Parts: sequence; structure tokens; C-alpha cells
Amino acid sequence: MEKYIYLGVNLFAISYPLARSFEHRVKFSSHWYALFPAILITGAVFLSWDYWFTQMGVWEFNPRYLLGIYFFDLPLEEWLFFITVPFACVFIYEVLIYFFPKDYFQPFAKPFVYVVIPFLIGLGLFHLDKWYTSVNFLVGAAALLVHFMIFNDKYLGRFMFAYLVHLIPLMLCNGILTGGLTEEPIVIYNNAENLGIRIWTVPIEDTIYSMTLFLVNISIFESIRSKKNNPGPK
Repeated sequence: MEKYIYLGVNLFAISYPLARSFEHRVKFSSHWYALFPAILITGAVFLSWDYWFTQMGVWEFNPRYLLGIYFFDLPLEEWLFFITVPFACVFIYEVLIYFFPKDYFQPFAKPFVYVVIPFLIGLGLFHLDKWYTSVNFLVGAAALLVHFMIFNDKYLGRFMFAYLVHLIPLMLCNGILTGGLTEEPIVIYNNAENLGIRIWTVPIEDTIYSMTLFLVNISIFESIRSKKNNPGPK
């Protein structure tokens, strides 16, 4: 049964959000017209990045925990990851908007941008010898900057709240993938390409990688949704 573990992580990530998508309060399914384009566009970028890093040996996948189905040298489970995880993340974002109508984190949005972008750029440039650290931090800074230039702080407070909440399932899912509950890691990181700092078994870089994945999905999701809600003059 161990070959189903990565698939099981994907199913775990999406099961509750999918089951509750038709719930009458949040009505998450009514926003799928914006969600799925966001997932597909973002997924295309991240899968290209994933393929590049896999070929370079920044990380690899343990066949012991995989079904053995590959597309472009990436396991099927990794392709599913970029569907199930963004789906769950945006679900968290929408649920928090419904249950917390006030944007409590909005006052911290601009300070967050002004601190985090220089911090990520600095770390990225300081660790150019480590591919996952440098590329991850620099791409994260770029994604945050582009989002802020387009939307200012309109969605950042909501995003920050959802990002903090999503760290809990992130640590659980990525902890399983990085060997927290298995004899061997499912996703094997080359520690020469990261800082070697782990939360449980999760590389610290994963928190920024997940932030970028989440933020890009929200940026596209909200852009599509806003155009529908505010079509402008005909």
C-alpha cells in the first residue's frame, strides 16, 4: 500500500474542500470559473520549474511511494499536487472571508510587502550557490511585488490571514512528503541546494514556495473574478 501514499496526500488535501464546495454558505463551486484557470496557469509555471529542478537534481521522487506513472519525468502525483493544493488553499481563503468579514490583516499588508520583499531578495542574492533557496526566494519576492503593483493592498490582508492558516495543513502534508511519517522521504531534497533548516522534516524554503504558489493563484483568481463582477462600460 505504500505506493499510494503520495496519492493519498493529494486526496487528503482536496477531499474536504471538494466535499464542501457546494455548501450553501460559502458556495465555493460558484467561483470555479475563476479558480480553475488560476490553477491551470499557475500550474503550468510551477510544473516547468518543477521539471527544471528535477532535472538539475535539486529534488527527486522516491519510486517506493509512487504509482509509477510519469509525464515529462514527473510522477502523476506531482502533477496532481498543483491541482489539489491550490484548490485547498483558495478554499481556505474563501472560507475565511465568509467567516471573518472584517479584514483584520489589511493594516499589516503594506508593512508586510515593505519588509518581506527586501528580506527575500537579500536572502536570495546571498545564497546564489543554493538553487532552491535563491530561485525560490527571488521568485517569491517577484510574485509579491507584481501582486502589489497590480492590486496594491486590496487582497493582501485576506491573503496573509489565509496563508498563516494554511501553514498548518502545509506542515502536515509536506511533513509526510519529506519523511515525517515514512521510512524514507517521498520527495528527496538535495540539501546542498537549500539552507538545511527544517521545520519538522520540511525545508524552510517550502514555506516561501507555498506562499508564492498560493499568491499567484489568488492573484489570477481575484483578477478573473473582479472582471466578471466589474465588467466596465460596453
